Amino acid sequence: MKENTDQRLCAECERPLFGRTDKKFCSDACRNAYNNRVNADATNFVRNVNNALRKNRRILLELNVGDHASVHRDQLLRAGFDFDYHTNTRETKSGEMFYYCYDQGYQVLEDGHVLLLVKPED
Repeated sequence: MKENTDQRLCAECERPLFGRTDKKFCSDACRNAYNNRVNADATNFVRNVNNALRKNRRILLELNVGDHASVHRDQLLRAGFDFDYHTNTRETKSGEMFYYCYDQGYQVLEDGHVLLLVKPED
């Protein structure tokens, strides 16, 4: 009996594949395992950035008791705020820079204080 050298194998577990000619995996479990393994580094990076953004937003939300408030930069740092992570910025015509974590914003003032505000509706 002649061996079939054209046998396609699962990209994850290398078991023989049956069925469609474009099939790459023998099961959903193998497909998921393969994609999780291949995308692990990117997924972890994105997860860490999203966690930092959510944490920053939560801290701003907790400290901004009204529509705007002023706190010292050290208070944000003690709460775990990371100034390197924000979702967007806005520069005014006068050159003032505002940073946002989704809808919660802040402006770093020269005296070590930070003005907290809610992003205005567009």
